[in-house]
Amino acid sequence: MSQYIKNFPIEEVVNLAGQIAVRPGEVVSKTLAQNDAVSVTLFAFDKGEEISAHESIGDAFVTVLEGVGEYTVGGKKYEVHAGESLVMPANVPHAVFAKEAFKWLLVVVFPKGFEG
Repeated sequence: MSQYIKNFPIEEVVNLAGQIAVRPGEVVSKTLAQNDAVSVTLFAFDKGEEISAHESIGDAFVTVLEGVGEYTVGGKKYEVHAGESLVMPANVPHAVFAKEAFKWLLVVVFPKGFEG
């Protein structure tokens, strides 16, 4: 049994996008790891869903697994497709919008000494 990864099959090869489902009119999230150093979360957004602008104390690394997402970072829009990644730097406002239903993985790396 894993000490650090949760809500995910252990010692089994899986399709990452298959671990979360898009639900109509919702933003769905599934936390895979959370501690003082890192946060790993799977997301599934229905078309038109969004997370409004906010900031993080850590660098946020996103990878789109299926579909297309629009990320706004410091006022600049980035269209990210399946198989592509983007880093949203710490302390810069960012937002997420589903141009179509999409699934993505978020890894946030926190500064040393942060206690979240």
